[in-house]
Amino acid sequence: MINLQALLKEMVNLRASDLHLKVQGPPVFRIDGDLRRSDLPDLGKEDLKDLAEQALSPVQMETLERDLGIDFALMVPGVARFRGNIHTQRGTYAMTYRCVPMLIPTLDEINMPAILEEIALKPRGLVLVTGTVGSGKSTTLAAMINKINESKSSKVITIEDPIEYLHADKRGFIVQREVGEDTPDYAAALKHVLRQDPNVILIGEIRDQETMHIALTAANTGHLVFSTLHTIDAMQTMNRVISFYPPHQHKEIRFLLAASLQAVVSQRLVKLAASAGRTPAAEILVCNAAVRDYIVDAEKTALIRTAIQEGFTEYGMQTFDQSLMRLYKAEKISFEEALSSASNPSEFDLRARGIEATSDTSWEIFEGKGTPSLIDGGDGSS
Repeated sequence: MINLQALLKEMVNLRASDLHLKVQGPPVFRIDGDLRRSDLPDLGKEDLKDLAEQALSPVQMETLERDLGIDFALMVPGVARFRGNIHTQRGTYAMTYRCVPMLIPTLDEINMPAILEEIALKPRGLVLVTGTVGSGKSTTLAAMINKINESKSSKVITIEDPIEYLHADKRGFIVQREVGEDTPDYAAALKHVLRQDPNVILIGEIRDQETMHIALTAANTGHLVFSTLHTIDAMQTMNRVISFYPPHQHKEIRFLLAASLQAVVSQRLVKLAASAGRTPAAEILVCNAAVRDYIVDAEKTALIRTAIQEGFTEYGMQTFDQSLMRLYKAEKISFEEALSSASNPSEFDLRARGIEATSDTSWEIFEGKGTPSLIDGGDGSS
């Protein structure tokens, strides 16, 4: 019999982010973004069924058999928590586990810019953390909620599918609800959330118009709302939010979004040059008067990218490529890694080789030429 806990412990020992299991293949670990097959024997159909029964309760097994897929959380005492998904492929079970550390890291420990601490302590509004699957969104959100918990006497309600990081009360009062265990779905949990006297609401993921509208409404009525979207940057995030609604509502939603949005934090994990592991590169949009005007006016929305690039000194904003340049100049990542992750590789290549427009000073801090600002707390450290 294959022991699930032993596999998960090995996953932690290898510093793997994910474990993948399916029939006719050995367990596969994702380490620093790359898939690596283990030396263990190939798994059979009965092995996967047995592993599913080790992970799930009888009620969860019924859900899996009925829906052919289930998300869940699993705790291995003294090791870590894990976010799991079991689904079917070619008539057999397959599963993925993601490691969730027991301790919640600080924003500094995960190398996120210091401006995120200010964003986390905003009194109200909508904050969206975006990126692809596996880009570290959940960890960033957990660190931001932890900052609130340490700093303010606030009631925080989280709605997650499933719960990943566990928060203990500090100065704050934390209520964590899990979809499938504590509420049928996001919509049901959000229906009465404003009657539960929250100061801060965390929505694990915005998947539809109904959830998006509740998030915008809550943010517009004095609450601080955090959530995630699977978008790669701030511009795509704006388009995704607006696309949840039919065309005749776009003007209204642009006004509501402009009034509610505080920040968009988009991130990608890039490999470190001198050691194992990855570090985030982050694009940060902070809403100011100009950005709000660009959101409202569809013809000006494309100017948001320029506002981000030029907004580092006063607002702590930065583009992905500026973030990558800073990591590259600090010798934390290789040129090849920076170039492969850049949004505009050709421009990045020219900047890295010192070819630039004489009037463009918006990259100086990221190239180590200017005075540090809000992006790094003012001391040049990351």
